[in-house]
Amino acid sequence: MMWKSRKITRRSFVAAALLTAFAVPQLPAVAAAATVPAVAPAAPGRAGTETPDRLPAPTGKEPVGTKTLHLVDTSRPDPWKPAAGKRELMVTLWYPARHQGDRNAPYMSKQLSKAWLGKEDLAGMRTNATAGARPAGKPRPLVVLSPGFGMSRASLTGLGEDLASRGYAVAAVDHTYEAPVEFPGGRIEACEICQKYDLLPAVVPNRSKDIRFLLDQLTGPRSPLAVDARRIAVAGHSIGGASAVQALHDDPRVDAAVNLDGNFFGELAGGVNKPVLLMGAQRGELAEPKANWEQTWKQLTGWKRWLDVPEGGHMTFTDAPWLADRFGLPDGTPPADVKRGYGTLHGPRSAALTRAYVGAFLDRHLRGTPSPLLDRPSPAYPEVTFLQK
Repeated sequence: MMWKSRKITRRSFVAAALLTAFAVPQLPAVAAAATVPAVAPAAPGRAGTETPDRLPAPTGKEPVGTKTLHLVDTSRPDPWKPAAGKRELMVTLWYPARHQGDRNAPYMSKQLSKAWLGKEDLAGMRTNATAGARPAGKPRPLVVLSPGFGMSRASLTGLGEDLASRGYAVAAVDHTYEAPVEFPGGRIEACEICQKYDLLPAVVPNRSKDIRFLLDQLTGPRSPLAVDARRIAVAGHSIGGASAVQALHDDPRVDAAVNLDGNFFGELAGGVNKPVLLMGAQRGELAEPKANWEQTWKQLTGWKRWLDVPEGGHMTFTDAPWLADRFGLPDGTPPADVKRGYGTLHGPRSAALTRAYVGAFLDRHLRGTPSPLLDRPSPAYPEVTFLQK
């Protein structure tokens, strides 16, 4: 994509990166990962309040802690770069903590921001989670998050923190060589396949393997978190959403899945008879995305909902709208790219509706707590429509 602006400021440089890949719907780009030591804390916030340098505050009552994991799957070589050896993954954990500490984790590192954007602009952004905090008490239902292709796991930080504040153990995984990833010691691995669009159909089954390996680690005897292995869901954005449904199909331990505006690739052999939430943007009016989900809808034979956000965009369900609110978009950005990418919703509203509906779905299917949000349109969220139920 060519930018038409004559001058791109420091702020718009960051926003430009958020839209770079919209020529391919499955390839949005967003900033960096939270994998470095904690920074000084931001002032405490409440849900619905905002500070300029911090994500919207979680809506739940529990303090949130965060840790990172470096995992190696010794059972298989890396599918995208066999010369690298065994498959390595980086994971961010968010979880209910014993107390709110004084070491808020950064949104990302300077190193990864520079590698990904060419500048350190987003290194000052703060999260709401306490780095290294002790997990609180009992085993929790587990939610695995998978980001969009070309995107960091950090793009789902706002959702992950919110779920943890509501009592879930959350694990967001970076799928190595599908986006820039930072490993311990500052080693950066670039995206090896970002321009190899013919590999996209192979991404989904490989991500399912990543998720299954991660579940092995988090439900095993050496897990860093106490998780309830009887209550597991996977949620993802873009191709991460398709991968979430694939993992639901492939792994009997997974009880439910959420696809946030991700096209499917191929058939789900034998269908899926488990709960699935499809939450998209503009899929009632865009012919190809609508047809893609209509085809897969027939293969979903369990509880299911298809919700749409006509005013939203592909990035609505990530942190990208919040970042765009802070940094602005470049002058001359093609209106069609803005519409498809962000729609007309701003960051706080995008975060609110994503958190509300994903949280309601997980509460219903992992905790048995029903919510009217999933049964009928809500006056509290008029932006959300029901396309299928």
